[in-house]
Amino acid sequence: MAASPCIQCRVDPQTKSELRALAGRQGLTESALLKRLVELMLQTANAAAVATVAVESSVLRDSRLTIRLAADDQGLLRERASARGMPAATYVSVLVRSHLRGLARLPSEERRALKESVAELAGIGRYLNYIAKVYNQGGRPAGPTREELFAILKACKALHGHVREVLKANALSWQVGHETHG
Repeated sequence: MAASPCIQCRVDPQTKSELRALAGRQGLTESALLKRLVELMLQTANAAAVATVAVESSVLRDSRLTIRLAADDQGLLRERASARGMPAATYVSVLVRSHLRGLARLPSEERRALKESVAELAGIGRYLNYIAKVYNQGGRPAGPTREELFAILKACKALHGHVREVLKANALSWQVGHETHG
């Protein structure tokens, strides 16, 4: 029977000691552990190559970057990207660009919600300015009762709280941890 090909490399004594200990904990020889690690790396590389080919065939970009992530980090990435309605690659691109340029990008859905909130607040502000103007001119506006004004104030407070929570969730979602859904 012909001998199998051999792969060799030199490592420092600490690495060798750690490999020996890990192999012992796994009930394997150092050689068997290294063989498993090489096979796992090749499987991971092949899976990444298949995924890259699929992405490249569906989306053309001028520049590509390939990264390796631990499985749990891949899960977090998919979760975060999904929560923001983005493909994982787009999410990573936004993160990198935000970090490099010091930007804080809001996803489209959050941006739309904030724009709607700002428009609502502007309308309420115009209405309250009209009421104040009439009062300042000595008139009595035909408008909201005291209860209605309190309802407007309550709506403004709720909208303020909502905008604050959206901004807080946006800031937290770019940090470490899992995306929370409310």
